[in-house]
Amino acid sequence: MAGRYVGRFAPSPTGPLHAGSLVAALASWLDARAHGGRWLLRIEDVDTPRCPPGADQLILSQLAAVGLLPDAPPVWQSQRGALYAAALQRLVEAGQAYGCACSRRDIAAAAGPQPRHGELIYPGTCRPARGGLQGRPARAWRALTEGAGRIEWQDRRLGAQAQALETEVGDFVLKRADGLWAYQLAVVVDDAEQGISDVVRGEDLADNTPRQRWLQQLLGLPTPRYLHTPLVLGANGEKLSKQNGAAALDLSDPLAALRDAAGHLGLRLHAGTPADALAEAVSLWRDL
Repeated sequence: MAGRYVGRFAPSPTGPLHAGSLVAALASWLDARAHGGRWLLRIEDVDTPRCPPGADQLILSQLAAVGLLPDAPPVWQSQRGALYAAALQRLVEAGQAYGCACSRRDIAAAAGPQPRHGELIYPGTCRPARGGLQGRPARAWRALTEGAGRIEWQDRRLGAQAQALETEVGDFVLKRADGLWAYQLAVVVDDAEQGISDVVRGEDLADNTPRQRWLQQLLGLPTPRYLHTPLVLGANGEKLSKQNGAAALDLSDPLAALRDAAGHLGLRLHAGTPADALAEAVSLWRDL
């Protein structure tokens, strides 16, 4: 893999890590180590109301317990608002983002029932070309997807991917009506600012990639390579998540936790200590 490798793990501190979180963390760490690169940690606490006090420190301690230590001090999104504001201002000045006065009820009424993973596709009501805010105050700020066309990319595991951004997603939110920064803008700004060359994350986040690539293009930022890992599913067949009550990671036996996470990535570990298991996993990852 050409160039300088910088990877990252970016958990949202809405609760402790669970088994699926450790799989994503381990995969990103292994990929960085296998390529002789750096591994960074970013706490994605931009949605502050959902982040209980102390959850971030608990996550740091959980990672340390299994030997996953970042190569630089972690960064917190909640401390990086000035970077996001500057990026949004650039987009607005370039005519690539605009204020939106619509409530969810307004969007539903204008768009009709078009659920997409529980979301409505925004019909472009407040686009400047359609008259803009028309005297109403802006509630949120959206990225203009007109001209995005079909976003195509090559995922290192999933292969060729594509999405017609404007028709399948619509003009997506960059700053929310509650004043909080949206994930899509924050992650793009942070990946560029931290020099991330490779994003390794769960397959459930693959759908975000077209929006992020579009923002990277609009802001003139580098585009990382992407690798989306298999999800860990619960007994009901759904993805393990904090939202559906996934149990906190059991770290009473760190070696067992590492072996289980590695198994979900197709790696069978035999080493007898966590440190040896990580070294063994790096070697196996190189051969995948």
